[in-house]
Amino acid sequence: LPMAFRDVNARRHIGLQQLSSLTSTGRTLLGPMKSHKFIVDEITNQGTLICSAVRLIESLDLTSAAGQLLNETIQAQNKEFKTGMSTLLFLVGAWSNAVVECLQQNVPVPAIVSVMSEGLNSCCERVQCLQIPIHDVKKELCSSRVRPKASESKTCQAGCDGLTNPWDLLCFQRDISATEEVIPEDSCSHQDDCNFNKVLVSPLAGFGSVASVVKAVGDRSSSALSGSGDTASSCITRKLTHSRHFSTLGKSRFSSQQGSFQGYLSAPSADLCGCCGLGHLATALSHGNQTSMKLLQSIAAYQQDRAECTGSSQINIAEIVTCCVLGLPEGYSCVSSGFVTLVSPEQATVIKHFADKPLRILLMDGDLTERYRHLGFNRPHNVRTILEHPNPQGGNAGDVWLSRMSDILMSFEVNLVLVKGNVCKNLMERCIASRILVVGCVARDVLCAFGAATGAQAVTYLSQLNASCVGNGAWAELWEASDGRAVDLGELVPARISAGGLALLTAVLTTALPCKAQLLEDQFWTLLYRLHHALKDGKVFPGGGAVELLCLSHIQALAEQPGRPGSTKAVRELPSPWLAEYKSIVLQALASGWKQYISVVLCNTAKASSELEAGASVDLHLQKAAACGSPSAYILEEFRRGGVFRGGSDLSPNQVTDLKVCDNVAAKTEAWRRALDLVLLVLQTDAEIITGSRRNQMLNSPVSSEFMFL
Repeated sequence: LPMAFRDVNARRHIGLQQLSSLTSTGRTLLGPMKSHKFIVDEITNQGTLICSAVRLIESLDLTSAAGQLLNETIQAQNKEFKTGMSTLLFLVGAWSNAVVECLQQNVPVPAIVSVMSEGLNSCCERVQCLQIPIHDVKKELCSSRVRPKASESKTCQAGCDGLTNPWDLLCFQRDISATEEVIPEDSCSHQDDCNFNKVLVSPLAGFGSVASVVKAVGDRSSSALSGSGDTASSCITRKLTHSRHFSTLGKSRFSSQQGSFQGYLSAPSADLCGCCGLGHLATALSHGNQTSMKLLQSIAAYQQDRAECTGSSQINIAEIVTCCVLGLPEGYSCVSSGFVTLVSPEQATVIKHFADKPLRILLMDGDLTERYRHLGFNRPHNVRTILEHPNPQGGNAGDVWLSRMSDILMSFEVNLVLVKGNVCKNLMERCIASRILVVGCVARDVLCAFGAATGAQAVTYLSQLNASCVGNGAWAELWEASDGRAVDLGELVPARISAGGLALLTAVLTTALPCKAQLLEDQFWTLLYRLHHALKDGKVFPGGGAVELLCLSHIQALAEQPGRPGSTKAVRELPSPWLAEYKSIVLQALASGWKQYISVVLCNTAKASSELEAGASVDLHLQKAAACGSPSAYILEEFRRGGVFRGGSDLSPNQVTDLKVCDNVAAKTEAWRRALDLVLLVLQTDAEIITGSRRNQMLNSPVSSEFMFL
């Protein structure tokens, strides 16, 4: 095969330049206040709206080797954490430029690799003092709802003294209007957590106009609280059981099956008196995303209440799914119990026929097609299959299979089939004619949830079906908005499938703009995983650039010290002249990445009009931190006061006046490490070898002089 060789490890390292070019498009995705981007397909002329590094990378031209490595790194971060990709993307570009500057100053590659690696390791150790334990944060937020603002005249020493109680730094300062009451501390005590009941607000009520209080079954005098003067002043201690009428605002039908839970959950406009304050933690991790935050507050409250205060504070992601409904305003987004999915109008007709009828349910762990075979199935060698099921009476083999499958379903009186994979179109039509609802492309977690609730056992092929595999107690109905508004979108209709004791919750995301559907779904899952990882880590970082400022201060201090940044074997083996000559240059290059990060965050949150102004602000804070004597104490004090590290929000001014932003610990530090590892990996490549039959194409390219053909 023809091959071409190109030297990439020159002063203007080609791979690093490619990384810098690819990552430059994601600068506005950094920080709590992200800017949206339109991605337009020139072939189909279809556009979509994105606000994440993952979607951006998916739409970029990644034909280069460096681009493919960048994509793999972003995908690995997304697969493990679902957050931190924008930080990773930006730092890859910033540190790529910094390393190129080191190369232009003739700094040896081994010195860059060793000093930068040790510098980052030192930063990860240094920022541990900024970690805020979740348990103390939740206790603090649940015991006190409203905190006064810190005095602007507090001295740095006061901030240092405040470190004895660093969890006070995460109080949320809110302005309470005349029509709102502060929830008393004793009414939210932990002894009442097990009796906690949710206050549900219609999404149509805005942020504080209308609330619907759910009362116990049997109390027919359920009332709606308006914003004109009546608000809940204490936590409701009666627990909701199996009510058919979950909201006084809606007219939708709810099943009366035993153990069912149905309704439209939305976080209340007042402070959520939830178990362990997960609602407020969700607020801190939402980065100002109001819609996703309110949905997640409802999910957290429901799951915590359902756990009966057993001590588990984890969010069960396996019990949460999403469904995007087009054609409704975003204010209709809500959380609904059960499984909400989109079905065809023909399937909707079948659902209307059921009319609260209990259904026999079947779960299929695979495709419901004639040619589907399970993973690991091996056909006989040297045998060509012409017909698997001969029909002596003649006729189409496909029709025979369709008849057999239909007969099996009808013989076991199956009304509902949930299929993990694809469904044969012809079989779907036959099932609709027989009034059997078949839903395809159902997630495995949904199948498991229905199996646990109905007793159904998943099968791979319909031929395996027996009476013990069929579950009972499921039901299906058309989904309606919280105000009883029926949703008829023509092509697809939202439907809700549930069962008694089903733990599944669906976040129904509504939008009138089709191009925004993927964006809303990405934002919801990002926030959900932020909360999940925060509970898993047991701690969070102060956000808004606070941690990066401490890294910047620490690296600059190391650069000014005559000693080495670390004591590992890799650093000790470097020749002493190298450390003396290059350590400061490399560490300053590493610090420049942190400074660019903070500057862009300040610009994106409108705290600085330009990166020059933002850089000056960062320098000023560094001077103040140095004068304080304890940079970490100064940073924590600034975070508590809501200074430079205050996050942006789309909340109205009378709702949140000082939104504190928090970040995940493991996701952030792992994004740092992956970014630097990628940059150093590309730095240490010395050649690019291209194989294939593209000789003429490369000869005609503008960079043909850089290639040596082998």
